[in-house]
Amino acid sequence: MPRARLLAALALVTATLLAITSCSGSGGSSHGLHLVHAGELTIATGSPAQAPWFSGGDPANGQGFESAVAYAVAARLGFSSGKVRWVTVPRERAVAAGPKSFDFAIDQISITEQRRQAVDLSGGYYTASQAVVALKTSRFARVRTLAGLRDAKLGAATGTPAMDAITRDIAPVQEPVAFTDVNEAKDALENGPIDGIAVDLPTALSLTRELGDAFVVGRLPASGPAQQYGLALAKDNPLVGDVDRALAELRSTGQLSRLADQWLGSGATTTDLR
Repeated sequence: MPRARLLAALALVTATLLAITSCSGSGGSSHGLHLVHAGELTIATGSPAQAPWFSGGDPANGQGFESAVAYAVAARLGFSSGKVRWVTVPRERAVAAGPKSFDFAIDQISITEQRRQAVDLSGGYYTASQAVVALKTSRFARVRTLAGLRDAKLGAATGTPAMDAITRDIAPVQEPVAFTDVNEAKDALENGPIDGIAVDLPTALSLTRELGDAFVVGRLPASGPAQQYGLALAKDNPLVGDVDRALAELRSTGQLSRLADQWLGSGATTTDLR
């Protein structure tokens, strides 16, 4: 075969292979975005999907604050709801170093410098205050001060701002109990091993509706750095810039605030513990 024809044939084969690769399901690019699956946006969250961040345990239904935020970001990135794929990934894995099976994770992931060493984090989409929940029959039911909680046996999900708030703001005599997640903490509260649990305020309000005999003792002071929730992506993923732009647009148009009001409420009547 003449050299010119050989080079032309090789160029055609190379172009074909590149086209196949660009359409493949792994590490693909679509809408000019760097995606795990070309043509789809893959979003991760934990299981069970906890109210009020999700509704009915189904992150794909668009109900609940984080589900609604995820779909709003997807729309800004150019994806219809039918082009969004949800996968289950525990929060601890979502924020651990290493390759990811998702484009971004949304699961009340607090933005910390330690986490930024392992993954990329978007700008914040919600600023969370922390609160203490107890049963109405608790000996701490009438407490309205931080000092009044120092003798209480308290707990929180591990790695959350709530655990930091317990140790920093209440400084209890007894070491706080670290739970795997909010559901484990809720079970311990119902069954009596602890006096109260600390969670973010929207979760606290949701737990009072769910449990019936629980109530919000009060909101903890914002004495530390503002605790914001952000989206987690694989380290050095260029998609983080696109996600940040989408969140900035949602913030500037007021859509983030409207979604927070719709799904989380204000907690305006909650007692502030001092």
